[in-house]
Parts: sequence; C-alpha cells; structure tokens
Amino acid sequence: MVATALALDAGAVLLGIVALWLGASRFVAGASDLAARVGVPPLVVGLTVVALGTSAPEFAVTIDAALAGRTDISVANVVGSNVVNLGIVLGGGAAVRAMPTPGALVRRDGPVLVGATLLVAALIADLQLGRAEGVVLAVLLLAYLGRLAIRGAARGPDLGVDTPVPEHRPAVDALWLLGGLVAIVVGAELLIEGAVGLAAAGGLSDWLIGETVVALGTSAPEIVASVAAIRQDRLDVSAGNVFGSCVVNLLGVLGVAAALRPLTLAPVAVEATLWLCVVTGLAVLLTVTRRVLSRAEGALLLAVGLTDWLVVALVG
Repeated sequence: MVATALALDAGAVLLGIVALWLGASRFVAGASDLAARVGVPPLVVGLTVVALGTSAPEFAVTIDAALAGRTDISVANVVGSNVVNLGIVLGGGAAVRAMPTPGALVRRDGPVLVGATLLVAALIADLQLGRAEGVVLAVLLLAYLGRLAIRGAARGPDLGVDTPVPEHRPAVDALWLLGGLVAIVVGAELLIEGAVGLAAAGGLSDWLIGETVVALGTSAPEIVASVAAIRQDRLDVSAGNVFGSCVVNLLGVLGVAAALRPLTLAPVAVEATLWLCVVTGLAVLLTVTRRVLSRAEGALLLAVGLTDWLVVALVG
C-alpha cells in the first residue's frame, strides 16, 4: 500500500514536470505569435511574454502552494529555482562549454539581481512575508520592466528588426495559448500534490522538497533549453537571460504569492536565502569581471549550487 502511494506520488511529480515544460513552451509560442500578429515590437514581446512566460511554471506552482497553505514550498520553490538557474543552467552549462557573458546585459541585470536577492533575504528574516511586502516586490518588478522598455525604446524600435508574422492561422495561436495555460495549471497541481505526498512519506520538510524536487520541476524549461543549446552548438543561454529570469522569480513570483496570501516560513528559510545570496553574488562576480564564463568557473558555480542543497538537507 505504501509502495503504491509512493509510486502514485512520484508519477504525479513526473507528469507535473512534463505538463509544466510543455505548457510553458506552448504558452510562450502562442502568446508570442499572437503579439506578432498585432504588431507588438520584439522588445516588448521579450520583456513581457517571453520573460514572464518562461517563469509561468514558478508562478503557477508558487501561487498554488501559497493558496493551499504550503507557504514553505512557495518560497522554497523561488529560492531553489534561482539556485537551479544560476548553478545548474548557468554554471553547469559553462562547465560543459565556456559561455559568453554579454557585458551590457550582465552589468544591467547583475546589480538588480543582487539587490532583489538581498531585499528578499531581509524581508523574510523575521520568517514572515506580508501582503504589503509582496505588493512592494511586484511594483519593483513593474518598475524594472518599465525601465528596460524605456531604455530599449530610447535606442530605437528594436534596432530595425521586424517580428515575422506567423504563417498559420490565429486560431492555432489561441489554441496553443489556452492549451499551454491549462497544462501549466494542471502541471502545477500535480507537482504540488505529488511533492507533498513524497515529503510526508519520507519525513522530509516542505522546504527541502520545495527547494529540490519542486524547484527542479519548475526549472525544467530552462534546463531543457540549456541542454539543447549546448548540443546544437548555440550558446544563446546567456547570463543576461538567466539573471532576468531570477529577477522575475524574486520580485514577480514571490511578490504576487505574498500579495495573495501572507507567507509564514520555517527557520530554515533564513539559512537557505542567505546561501542564495552567496550563489547569486558569486555568479554576478564571475560574469561581470569576464567576457566569458570559463569551464572552471562554471564548475565552481555548479559546485556551490549543489552545496546549497546539501546545506538545506542538513539544516532542514
């Protein structure tokens, strides 16, 4: 009976991850194509549809967990997803093959990421994240995206690059958009239910399961994209893209979740978030000071990210 329950929970986690991955990719594709049809500039698409769409799994899972009262999973998912992005996606990718670090993007987004991480660490030091604090985080994200849009517009309309209009019918875009959204919602529910079941059966804390299993699940799109880019000799998974995703997770995902429902956390949240500050600071330092993230530096970043999980396992 116990074995059957564990198998069902593990199956739910796997199905949830697959649904989140497919849902996010279809959601972004459908939304991007619809935006192109109505003449939305590529810059705006990148700052809104793509940036927020790739964080859709984190949004869905974090908000679902918060509304279900699993607040540790909510915050642990955000913290863990950033560790995955910086340690596994960025560090692991560079460990396999040296990765270019676009100077302008890194210098722009790096300090913002560090500031957002330190702000979140300070806000949850009292093991609480209230509605007002969540609203502040969400407003800061809007200000960040607005600043990027204004600076991009000042440099000209997307450097003269037009968005290609899709050849297929608009109904196909709408179907992908709706289908992707449904898959994300269903995947989030499956992942949360399965993860909670595994945590209960194994005597693990919500925080530990949230920062490892759930975070890996919601970061599946980024991991798959990184692997595909390396295999296809396309090093377009840049530090700038990773940093931007991490900023959205901290300010947007966590901000909206706290605004919907105040979050109360376990003491392990403080240690885990402080370690995230270390991982973030190291990633920004390595990318800002060099034009290329070397294999050795990538391996170091990967090791620090994996050490974070070890620390959480021991503390939590």
